[in-house]
Amino acid sequence: MRLRGFVVSSALLLTSSLYAQDAALHWPRWRGPLETGEAPGATPPTEFSLEKNLAWSTVIPGSGHATPIVIGERMYLLTAVPLPPKEGEKPAAEAPAPPAEEPRGEGRGERGGRGGRGGRGGGRGERAPLVEHEFRVVAVERANGKIAWNTLVRTAKPHEGVHQTGSYAAASPVTDGKRLYASFGSFGVHALDLGGKLLWSKDLGPMTIRGEFGEGASPNLHDGILVVPHDHEGESFVVALKAESGEELWRKSRSEKSNWSTPLIREVGGRAQAILAGATRSIAYDLKTGEELWHTTGMTQNVVPAPMCVDGIVYLISGFRGAALQAIALAEAKGDATASPALKWSYDKGTPYVPSATLVNGRLYFFKNNTGLLSCLDAKTGTPHYAEERLEGISSVYASPLAAGGKIYLASREGNIVVLKDGPQLEVLAQNELGDAFDASPIAVGPYLYLRGHAKLYCFAEQGAR
Repeated sequence: MRLRGFVVSSALLLTSSLYAQDAALHWPRWRGPLETGEAPGATPPTEFSLEKNLAWSTVIPGSGHATPIVIGERMYLLTAVPLPPKEGEKPAAEAPAPPAEEPRGEGRGERGGRGGRGGRGGGRGERAPLVEHEFRVVAVERANGKIAWNTLVRTAKPHEGVHQTGSYAAASPVTDGKRLYASFGSFGVHALDLGGKLLWSKDLGPMTIRGEFGEGASPNLHDGILVVPHDHEGESFVVALKAESGEELWRKSRSEKSNWSTPLIREVGGRAQAILAGATRSIAYDLKTGEELWHTTGMTQNVVPAPMCVDGIVYLISGFRGAALQAIALAEAKGDATASPALKWSYDKGTPYVPSATLVNGRLYFFKNNTGLLSCLDAKTGTPHYAEERLEGISSVYASPLAAGGKIYLASREGNIVVLKDGPQLEVLAQNELGDAFDASPIAVGPYLYLRGHAKLYCFAEQGAR
């Protein structure tokens, strides 16, 4: 398979100016080059299966729900590989699961995914496996799906369990075109070059996650500064590290419990700010100093979805035991912006728990909780084009929507990928059954669609586009 037009220098710096320039060449972080879930310039296939438009598929060792990233001719992802039990150790499957609270609301008790996996995102954690894990960063050749390198960054025995539908490798890496930055939470932040050489590691200490649900917040990067959230049941904080060396620039305590949201970094008036959503307060920090610039309240518990920003408006969203969506004008946000003119509108129905929203062409798409109920709002006004429409073939969802080629791609835990037409009316174009379960979000670069399932990593493209 030949990659048309996707030659990217390994020295390329993915600065803020590149969000628009050459954005179609890469998917450098969790929610893509625009951090909205949109793949600009991408033209992936509408219909695909294991027999149609499949370019390749490959097995990734271990287990991980981390969405891959793409730079140039390779894609990169995280995985955790359990080691065989040592003599005298019990297998992880023998450890009982402690009780944990489940989310309330419509659909409670639904099951989703293969093998009876719970689709709601509450449920149980599992007691700490009695085996060590290898934490690895993997590079995959986009041309054929072959593993280019597989670097071990740490070996450790987890101190607590993970949700029965989760994994120990749930965060996406981020790249500046020179290095990769991967966070395994309790098991360290690691920088590697694009050839797989480990450059530095930073241990931020163990996290204690509510209900042993597992960790998953991805780091973000701007102007040589890596921002890493550390919200948990212990002493929460956010830290900024020098990307080149891992040296700590600043650390700020946070009055938060377990959250899983990824920071958003944007420049406002020439000053970069890192925006981190939270159940107690969502806060914007000065990127260079950590100074608090503004905050809002009003998110629900257990904040997972990542903030987004388009045309100077940042969108904060969460949906566990409630629903919250806020549209805030960054240029106007100061102090407590919750009830200020900076808050342009808010919405309190049918917002997502685990999946992030997607913003494209002035429209916000999001699921209700972790179900197949989809809403589409006008991003400028918050007015619904449609709300909580049930999608046939989708029951439970962790993956975030992808916008590409005038279409919206929705991957379910049942293995069905529904494709919609991007527009104010709900129009289903295709349903694609792959026989796998998808928790990682779909991504697209050029004519290629990538899906990381529980069983395999898949690449789809129309025959004539390869």
